[in-house]
Amino acid sequence: MPSEPASIVVEALTKSYGDTHALAGLDLVIEAGQVTAVLGPNGAGKTTLIRILATLVAPDGGRALVAGHDVVAEPARVRARIALTGQYAALDERLTGTENLVLLGRLGGLGRQSARAQAACLTDRFELTEAAGRLVGTYSGGMRRRLDLAASVMVRRDIMFLDEPTTGLDPRSRLDLWEQIQGLRSEGITVVLTTQYLEEADRLADHVAVVDHGRVVAEGTPSTLKANFGGQRIEVTVADQATLGRAEQALSGLGLGATVTDESTRRISVPASMGVADLERAAGALAHASVLSVDVALHQPTLDDVFLVAEWYPLSAMVASARQLFGDPISNVGAWPLTHPTVAALAWSALLLTAFAVLSIRRYAALGRR
Repeated sequence: MPSEPASIVVEALTKSYGDTHALAGLDLVIEAGQVTAVLGPNGAGKTTLIRILATLVAPDGGRALVAGHDVVAEPARVRARIALTGQYAALDERLTGTENLVLLGRLGGLGRQSARAQAACLTDRFELTEAAGRLVGTYSGGMRRRLDLAASVMVRRDIMFLDEPTTGLDPRSRLDLWEQIQGLRSEGITVVLTTQYLEEADRLADHVAVVDHGRVVAEGTPSTLKANFGGQRIEVTVADQATLGRAEQALSGLGLGATVTDESTRRISVPASMGVADLERAAGALAHASVLSVDVALHQPTLDDVFLVAEWYPLSAMVASARQLFGDPISNVGAWPLTHPTVAALAWSALLLTAFAVLSIRRYAALGRR
């Protein structure tokens, strides 16, 4: 067991590569003994964060503490408490699976017999017993990732960093690796994994941090994030185009919120903050309006919803600010002198065009950022 609680504290962390700002004042606290998923698109800064926490690169500014030790001032103490599995398996293809594990165990301070016993235990645990005596160069991608993960736990560490551990794996291999990661959590190991897979974060993580453009734009438990950013919605698919308008009118009359209609799929979506109660009201309204529906369902929010909302949060914040400054240029036309709506509309147009331009430039610039 760890001799002391292992946790990670990141404060205002910055890192730039030339004109590219990989981290731009990132803040994050990771509690001990849980799985934390750092979720974000390519170029969000996930790998840079892991490399700094693993003492592979130094930050430009800010502070990071791993197991109570500063990554800059005490890198040796940090390394003694962590294990790292990078995006690519760090294995010697000219050695067998067992030989790779024994070598890393000996380098980690285990005796010869202890290293061999631990290697045998781990090859069994990670379902590699039959392949343990084969050269790693003959392994499949999934087998290599399992062996790489096994190598990371040859010597017990309090904290494990997994940088996109399932990238490139087939669905079966991904599920196998997920089971192994869940096993690490049951042993009390603090796991920090980066991922682009929303399902992976939802399946494994106790805590999720959504990172974009070098900052944490949203964080919390998967259920909290989905409740705050996603929200339940009622989705209605009608039988034909003729009833689409009638269905939309019936749902709009419930006062649940703005409806979103997709004419190509004949589907209408409306917020359902009260869940099943709103679903019952919607079904009653559709029946009263004689709307023949193919499907009526309560859509539970997913991390896909969270990710899409959080990624565009800067634009949402700018729009909210514009409403405070200029009001709504459409709804306020009758309430202001003739010149005001015109000025407001022009200001809105300039603001939105600027926002889209800035976000697009940042997105393209981020493509080369890791």
